[in-house]
Amino acid sequence: MATPLEQTLIVVPAYNEEASVGATVSEILTTLPGVACLVVDDGSTDATSIVAQEAGATVAVLPFNLGVGGAMRFGFKYAISHGFRNVIQIDADGQHDPANVPQLLTALADADLVIGARFAGSGAYEVKGPRKWAMKVLSSTLSRSARTTLTDTTSGFKASGPKAVALFASNYPAEYLGDTIEALVIAMRAGCVITQIPVSMRPRTAGVPSHNPLKAATYLGRVFLALGFALFRPIARPEQQVEA
Repeated sequence: MATPLEQTLIVVPAYNEEASVGATVSEILTTLPGVACLVVDDGSTDATSIVAQEAGATVAVLPFNLGVGGAMRFGFKYAISHGFRNVIQIDADGQHDPANVPQLLTALADADLVIGARFAGSGAYEVKGPRKWAMKVLSSTLSRSARTTLTDTTSGFKASGPKAVALFASNYPAEYLGDTIEALVIAMRAGCVITQIPVSMRPRTAGVPSHNPLKAATYLGRVFLALGFALFRPIARPEQQVEA
């Protein structure tokens, strides 16, 4: 019988991450024996796909940049077509620690979607200013909808079980912040059980953060715009889900 790791696909969305994706893939495969790693090269213009393949990952190259949501939807479809029960998203920049994956998989025993939460008592990751305010409001709003405490609703470190994988393969949003906020709302409204476990975030191994202080105000506005779209999005129906 296959182990939980052997039933799990690690999906690494990557856009111009040639400086870090090789080390990320190597760490995943070394830390998690038996796991499969798919790097979705999201229209990169550098050597991301070459570096990832040399490190041992299976690589899918998208013809143009779709964003994290588009890359992850491809990953969910790939998981279903290749018989994987679970999908775990790990960023290509080295901030997510693969050593946390077994805890995420354990938590899937009682949930459909598990968030690796940066603000749940592990590590010293911190944000300030408008991003911090936005995250607190989002966490409060979505915690009420999910009927559980969620402290990090914009985390990209997530584990999806069979129900969520089937749902996301046909309904995962590609819009800005859709892969975090809107995806959670879609899962909630489809009846998925959502929980979180504490994880520690690490500094990026290369590149620059997607947000900086100059973009903080814009981020604040986009967060609530994304939440509005999510709340008014039609509920995903069972017939729209791909069979696992």
